[in-house]
Amino acid sequence: MDDPRAFLLGLFRAAIDAASPGKTLARFLPPPPTGRTIVVGAGKAAASMAAAVEAAWSAPLEGLVVTRYGHGAPTRRIEVVEAGHPAPDAAGERAARRIGEMVKGLGPDDLVLCLISGGGSALLAAPAPGLTLDDKRAINRALLTSGADIAEINCVRKHLSAIKDDRLAVAAGVAPVIAWVGSNEPPPACSWRRPGRRGRVRRRPPPSQVAHADAPRHVCIDLITGGVALERSAN
Repeated sequence: MDDPRAFLLGLFRAAIDAASPGKTLARFLPPPPTGRTIVVGAGKAAASMAAAVEAAWSAPLEGLVVTRYGHGAPTRRIEVVEAGHPAPDAAGERAARRIGEMVKGLGPDDLVLCLISGGGSALLAAPAPGLTLDDKRAINRALLTSGADIAEINCVRKHLSAIKDDRLAVAAGVAPVIAWVGSNEPPPACSWRRPGRRGRVRRRPPPSQVAHADAPRHVCIDLITGGVALERSAN
């Protein structure tokens, strides 16, 4: 082997190319429905995944995906929005709200295709009722410095979101939701685990370190259940 570095880089690039959405997604697409097809998604690969779906989908479709700044890709029918990662921002919040509204009111003859990749948790920054984007930013900063691992951090993040976990599927009502989730995180760490499934997913409790995180005072993190509660003022 004359150049080990070039050899290893070649292996790396071949692996990335083999896993690219353009080569992998098409064979897993279902037949088009008789109703509407809505494509939604989030992550650093969301735009390339959307482009792959467009290229392989012969029927009408529409939708919106959100990706990190600088990670967009040209699409014709699926809108691509760029937003903040790893720190959530207002663009991600707006995109998340729009996606939530986009899947409402669908029927059993419609179909939702959900494209999720690494970074989707930060990019779809729709705070749960009673929270603000600033709350989420503060909690995100606290979690990242708490000593918790990514699975424990995402356990808390799910409770702070209006769209993660099964909430997107619930919003879609009776419409089928088919999700593709691609991430370098192991399944327990992925905050988008089984996003097309309706019904609660058991959550792993976050660590004791989270108790010492400098989160907003009105947000209480339950270390036993992994739940998040809001303190209500007397006013």
